[in-house]
Amino acid sequence: MVKHLEYTTKEKVQKGLSLPVMEAFYTIQGEGAFSGHAAYFIRLAGCDVGCVWCDVKESWEQDKHPVLDIEEIVEDAKKHPGRLAIITGGEPLMHQLGPLTEMLKNEGFSINIETSGTHQFTGHLDYVCLSPKKFKAPVDEAYDLADEFKVVVYHKSDIKWALGLAEKLRPECKLYIQPEWSKRSEVTPMLVDFVKENPEWQLSLQTHKYIDIP
Repeated sequence: MVKHLEYTTKEKVQKGLSLPVMEAFYTIQGEGAFSGHAAYFIRLAGCDVGCVWCDVKESWEQDKHPVLDIEEIVEDAKKHPGRLAIITGGEPLMHQLGPLTEMLKNEGFSINIETSGTHQFTGHLDYVCLSPKKFKAPVDEAYDLADEFKVVVYHKSDIKWALGLAEKLRPECKLYIQPEWSKRSEVTPMLVDFVKENPEWQLSLQTHKYIDIP
């Protein structure tokens, strides 16, 4: 009789059988191409990018959050009628996403990821939102896999930077430019003018913050 192999928590995380979860919740996607859609968000803990203006800095330290078996994550997602799962972070690509995404697909979920693209891609992903940051460059494959390119603008210099990166994307990738929330009053008018002059881009707003939902 073959003895069942028991993994340590660390080994399960490395294999993607368990993952550190900061929070998971059912809500309405507030930004980008899927804005307005019901979605189950899975926010994984751990980030090595460290944006100064990040609005979920509590997600950065992986060890401060519970490690959940992927069965538990998926069971909670199944409690809700929507079948759009959005994996975000932190930086979700720091983790092996194969087992989680396979289990979600088996339960009928369509899977989006929101990532800065700084790590190798894993798992079955139906839609990739690439949101790069100046603090750490995306890996090369991120540009080929991106379905949506969303740049958060904190300073006007971010626009020129975004235009340079956009040249690496596939022609069919959707282009979004979004004001950083704390700077929205001064940045949004500038981005409206930018989109009017560059109609291949669309303005993305964090509508969930305007209507005060998670």
